[in-house]
Amino acid sequence: MTNKILLVGGGGREDAVARKIVESGSILYSALKNENPSIMKLSREHLICDELDYRRIAGFAAEKGIDLAFIGPDPVLETPLVDILDSKGIRVASPSRDAARIETSKAYMRRIVAEHRIDGNIFSELFHKQDEVEKFLSTEKREFAIKPVGLTGGKGVKVMGEHLKNRAEAMAYAAEVLSRDGQVLLEERIKGEEFSLQVFTDGKSILPAPLAQDYKRAYENDLGPNTGGMGSITDSDGLLPFISRSTYEKALNSIKQTVSAMASENTPFRGIMYGQFMDTENGPKIIEINARFADPESLNILSLFRGNFTDVLFSIADGSLKTGADFMKKATTLKYLVPVGYGTMSKPGTLRIDGNFETDHLKLYYAAVSGTMTEVRMSGSRALALVGIADTIPDASDIVENSLKYIRGDYSIRHDIGTPAMIRKKMERFKKA
Repeated sequence: MTNKILLVGGGGREDAVARKIVESGSILYSALKNENPSIMKLSREHLICDELDYRRIAGFAAEKGIDLAFIGPDPVLETPLVDILDSKGIRVASPSRDAARIETSKAYMRRIVAEHRIDGNIFSELFHKQDEVEKFLSTEKREFAIKPVGLTGGKGVKVMGEHLKNRAEAMAYAAEVLSRDGQVLLEERIKGEEFSLQVFTDGKSILPAPLAQDYKRAYENDLGPNTGGMGSITDSDGLLPFISRSTYEKALNSIKQTVSAMASENTPFRGIMYGQFMDTENGPKIIEINARFADPESLNILSLFRGNFTDVLFSIADGSLKTGADFMKKATTLKYLVPVGYGTMSKPGTLRIDGNFETDHLKLYYAAVSGTMTEVRMSGSRALALVGIADTIPDASDIVENSLKYIRGDYSIRHDIGTPAMIRKKMERFKKA
């Protein structure tokens, strides 16, 4: 009997997941808020709805006899959807609402990391009163990242000395978060090279993916406002040119410790866990731990994934994960096409795609768009992701650049991602460290 898989989400990350589900021989059903033409084409049936409408999605899953569900967007994990599906006997390869707190509550994550003495923790302090924050910042000489405790979509964190020019601006932003959320988290600012480590886990075993690095700044040379991510890279050896094997092993151990800690608290994590780390002079430090695939970094690793993806999802849900999948030993470079003004004030338009130009070395994923496979209407967010696959990161970058001639319309893109100049600059810092 062919498995029926429900995928929730309509972005580029979900398009990559959808393709792997269908390639694995399963029947895809989807629930998404936008009319993503790629996901809809791959789906036997789809439901267009608010992705946070968990009751409607759960009803759709029950009506269609879904065998297993997979949740893409992080805000959906904050709803009771996974728990409701589980109560209906539908297996889910995503974490429960409680387990998803490792991402949906930064305070919960820091407590887990601190109490279980997980490697890579940094100093942090949670505040509920403005006068306490002001007193703390007026006496502290260190700089801090000021964070809302909940989900921010990669855009709510502001860092002293980077986004906040002085302590007065830091106090003002902390007050803004406090007035809105009733709490604010301050984490010591650390410096180094960021990287992402994503793993598949059933709550006990772990299958790690290649390291990735994403680029959040809207403009080239890492300038401009933070975004959800303009692009990302992976390398052929599963590391990055500027991240050592030792750093990778330490980061992986931190993820293993986190999975074990959550199991010990009777909150097993099943799904995709992804750690965002900073490689510092004192080793890798945990910036965040997330409860789902990264976007854009997941598109890189899913483009390299080999094996039966559906089998991996079932083994996650059933607690029987094995190493039955691996990744091509190739490098990738991903670049997102986004609306003009993305990161400040998006001006979405229409993009036209000249037929199917994908190859074994180039993938095109449809993200926050609606329309057809050859003409899409952009929303205010990321539109199309191009992933080049080659022996080296710069070669993969060239593949993406050479494919832009097939896409017409007004958009912004970071051409510098994955270029020799960018890699050389990072390698120089790596050698100095």
